[in-house]
Amino acid sequence: MRVLRSLPASLLLMGMAFGAQAADRFEPIRSYIRETLKEESIPSLSVAVARNGKIIWEEGFGWANLERQVPATEHTMYSLASISKPITATGLMTLVAAGKVDLDAPANDYLGASKLRARVGDAQDATVRRVANHTAGLPLHYQFFYADEPFKRPSMDETLLRYGNLVTAPGEKYEYSNLGYGVLDYLIERVSGQSYADFMRTRVFRPLGMIRTSVDIGPGLEPYAAMRYAPDGTALPFYDFDHPGASAVFSSAHDLVRFGLFHLREKLPDQQQILTDASLVEMHRQTATEQDGSGYGLGFSIWEKDGYRLFGHSGAMGGASTQMRLYPEQRLAIVVLSNASSNLPAKVANRIANVLLPGWTVPPPKTQPQPVPLVAPAALLGTWVGSVSSYTKELPVQLTFQPDGDVHAKLADQLTTLVNNPRFEDGVFTGELTARIGTPDTEHYEYVVALSLTLRDGVLNGGACALGVDLPRERNALTHWIELRREGVVLPGRPGSPTAGSL
Repeated sequence: MRVLRSLPASLLLMGMAFGAQAADRFEPIRSYIRETLKEESIPSLSVAVARNGKIIWEEGFGWANLERQVPATEHTMYSLASISKPITATGLMTLVAAGKVDLDAPANDYLGASKLRARVGDAQDATVRRVANHTAGLPLHYQFFYADEPFKRPSMDETLLRYGNLVTAPGEKYEYSNLGYGVLDYLIERVSGQSYADFMRTRVFRPLGMIRTSVDIGPGLEPYAAMRYAPDGTALPFYDFDHPGASAVFSSAHDLVRFGLFHLREKLPDQQQILTDASLVEMHRQTATEQDGSGYGLGFSIWEKDGYRLFGHSGAMGGASTQMRLYPEQRLAIVVLSNASSNLPAKVANRIANVLLPGWTVPPPKTQPQPVPLVAPAALLGTWVGSVSSYTKELPVQLTFQPDGDVHAKLADQLTTLVNNPRFEDGVFTGELTARIGTPDTEHYEYVVALSLTLRDGVLNGGACALGVDLPRERNALTHWIELRREGVVLPGRPGSPTAGSL
């Protein structure tokens, strides 16, 4: 108080005016959030922004729980969805720093009886680093277990036994896979001797002062957690996954921006240095290239826009939409969290960046690309036969590529059907068809079979994914191995491959 009394009144007024100006610059964004929540019937959204090592704005809007009329604040805990990945990777790196995990050792070295199996390539090349940057060869995968349904999460050993297939060679390509982060949370448990939830609480959340952050909703934190809402506005029952490390963390905007400051190497006074600066730099180093040209490190997406380099992550699943963006050169962290499936968090994050970063543009609304008719190359034309391998049985399958671009599919004794949205790019054929895989864990939800097949050495192989379409609840994506060859062609070294007419 003595210092304030000694300042001239003019300086005090200038300081007050600067504070008001700093707050008022976000007022148009506040208005935009309030209007959009109402127009789009989104329950709530919370924001936190930090710059130069300090939190400069944090606020909640709307209702964390509509039924109980609980308002959202910056301390409301939201389901983070895939922002769980950089958090899990941070926990993993503490084991690396302790010399207990080698990033470039095979992930199988740290697993139990069930291992990753290479359908192509060598499973020894599926290193911990490649699992963490989505280049190990694991396919699209997610599996939800709702509290009001009888289907319960299997052990990770059982999940790996069913779905631990490497459908592309390790290091061959980037393929986003939640299963990989299920492998990493299981690895953390096996190496540390603690449950994943306990390890993250003791080694990451508490040391970083993240008191409203937990794996799932920790004991005693129930009053602070936002309810997740379906697109039709109904409250979703609690759900979990067979890949907690990919999707299961809950956190507040306040806690998550503190996590962001730690990764910007702007450690707050009450935070412990759980990783060295060198370890943090290693996490943010691009070691994989995503399909859109952006990069991926250890748990972090890395990209450039409007001349700015940034890293972070987004998240999206039933009742959760999240954004965390970190700008290292500008010492800026932006966090936006919501309890509904919406693109509002991305829009708000862009508007915040537009206010704080000269030249940052707000992208126009995305337009839906028009489907392009398939022009099948000569290498694909004709009939291909093979099988889909599930954990219960082998299903014979036949694909016929016609000169007019149509692709017909027949799975086992099911009716022949048309493959929708067929595409062939960079040696990979994709498309969707109506068919049934027939395993117990696929038959309790509606799905299409989504194909992603690579043409290599006269063979089409890759993934056949039972991709859920059962809205308003988020449903599963369970990928099975599929391999086909041209009808009537026997390939060297493949004596067990099906022959023409075996269907």
